[in-house]
Parts: sequence; structure tokens; C-alpha cells
Amino acid sequence: MASVLRCSAAVRASPPLPPLLPLLLILLLLATFPVHGSQGDKEPVYRDCVKLCVRTNCTGARLRGFQSDQPNYMVLTGWTCRDDCRYQCMWTTVGLYQAEGYQVPQFHGKWPFARFLCFEEPASALASLLNGLSCLLMLLRYRNTVPRQSPMYHTINAFSLVSLNAWFWSTVFHTRDTFLTEKMDYFCATAVILYSIYLCCVRTLGLRRPVVSSMVGVLLILAFTSHVSYLTFISFDYGYNMAANVTIAMVNLLWWLCWCWQNRGTLPYWWKCGLVVLLLHGLALLELLDFPPLLWVLDAHAVWHLSTIPVHFLFYSFLIDDSLYLLNTEKMGVKVE
Repeated sequence: MASVLRCSAAVRASPPLPPLLPLLLILLLLATFPVHGSQGDKEPVYRDCVKLCVRTNCTGARLRGFQSDQPNYMVLTGWTCRDDCRYQCMWTTVGLYQAEGYQVPQFHGKWPFARFLCFEEPASALASLLNGLSCLLMLLRYRNTVPRQSPMYHTINAFSLVSLNAWFWSTVFHTRDTFLTEKMDYFCATAVILYSIYLCCVRTLGLRRPVVSSMVGVLLILAFTSHVSYLTFISFDYGYNMAANVTIAMVNLLWWLCWCWQNRGTLPYWWKCGLVVLLLHGLALLELLDFPPLLWVLDAHAVWHLSTIPVHFLFYSFLIDDSLYLLNTEKMGVKVE
């Protein structure tokens, strides 16, 4: 997940802030891209194929035969006869497009992927799982290295659990795209960004002014509740969701970068935080590539998720260094900046 979009980020040795503007503008452009427009499922040949397949195979004796032959892992992940018809007709349509020399189309807002067992998007599901495992591994290392008395200990543990939850739902969503799993993936990703903002607030303001971080925390909870309520009960607007996530991601990016810049002369590990934030937001630009899946498995989204796996190790290295620093300064009675 995050994912984040899932953490906090970086500056070069001494870069002025203006060079960040191109990155911000490009990220903001993502909000204008249509997320679920697709040509393939609008094709008459695809729709007629699905109708014929459902009428022929998804009733009576043929449906019972399909259900009796269906593997248990397909049943557990909710694959139906209609879903299988859509999958088969997708490849029929792709074959016709290629035979006529046209570009491979998307279906229902996604590229065609070769299903592996019950996994709709095998590479993205695997990448999400590996991100989650990396996050879990580094959380365990953090707990083994940092004493519970460190001022940021519990806040970082909570952030890690929010991140693990997001990567869990990302794995589930890329395994099986349903109404529920899509919403959980989107909402949990938003939660990670908001909690990263809270984490930054606690680190920059809350240690000296806990009331301020508490107030910010309440505002972030209200923002998250409003965001989820609007998308759930009013309209699931993909453009709005993208714009909202880009906006809060920019707040997260700039706040962490300002802290890194202010502490570059006093904290020798500041660059880890800066590099993480810039990597996470910069790697998100891989989504702009948006190419048909290589071997029908590896697309730009999967490449993005795969590229974020090593970032967890650097991010938790920063969190460990900073937590130990805070613990030592607290013991010595030094004012934390």
C-alpha cells in the first residue's frame, strides 16, 4: 500500500524547493486521468459473447456441471459462471483486436491479465503480499530494537498496523476484484496517507504540544470518515477519490520534506526520511506508463508495487534511528526539535 503512497520522503544534498514543482504538477495530472474508462467491454462482440455464454453455460445442467468441476479455490474466492464467461470472452475480444492489428483494449477499467489459479492480477497480488511481508518484517525488527519507552514507539506501531492492513486489502483486491475488495483497497490506502500525516504531526509538533497532535488526529479522522461516507453513500467518484488522495499525499510529502530540511544539520539520518518520501511519491509516477501487461502478467501498476518493496527497509531504518535518538534525548532531558 500502501502505501502508501504509504510513508514519507526526501531531499537531495541541498536542493531548493522549486525543483519539486514539476513532480507536484505531474502527480496532480493523475487526478485528471479517467480510471475506469474501457473500450473492450463496450464492444458488441464482447457483450454478445458474454450474453451467449451465460445463456448457454450458466443455467440448468451446464451450470451444475460448471459448479461441480470448479476448483475449491475458485469457489472460495467467489468466481461465478458469469465471471468465467466474462474472462473467456475478454480473451476472444483481445484475439480479434490483435488479428486486426489494433491495440489491446482494457476491460472494465483494467488491462486483460492471464489468471493464475484464483489470482486475477498475479504480479500485483504477489507484489502487494511482498510489501506486506517487508512491512511486517521491519515492524518486528523495530519492536526488537526500540524500547517501548521511546516517545514515538506506540504511534509507529499503530502506523505499521494501518500499513499492514492496507497491503492485506491490496493483496485481496488484486487477487479478486469485487465491489467490496475494491472499496477496501481504496479506503485503506487513503487511511495510510492520512496516518502518515498524523505520524509527521506527532514527530514535528506532538512531542512538545500533544494537544495539537490530538486536534490534528481528530480532524484527520473526520476527513477520513467524510471521504468514505461520500464515496459509499453518495457517489463512488473515481476522479474525486484520485484528486483527494493526490492532495493529501502532497500535504504528507511537503510536511515531511520541511522537517527533513530543518533537521539536515542536526540529525545525520535525516536523508533516509527524505529519500523515502521522494521515492514513494516519485515511484507512483510509474503508473503513468500504463502499458498492456508483459506476458499478460506484468503491468505498470505491478511494477510500481514491486518497486516500493525495498523502500520499507530504508523507512524503518529511519524510524529506528529516530526513535533511539528521541529516547536518548529524553533521558538526557534535551529539548526535542
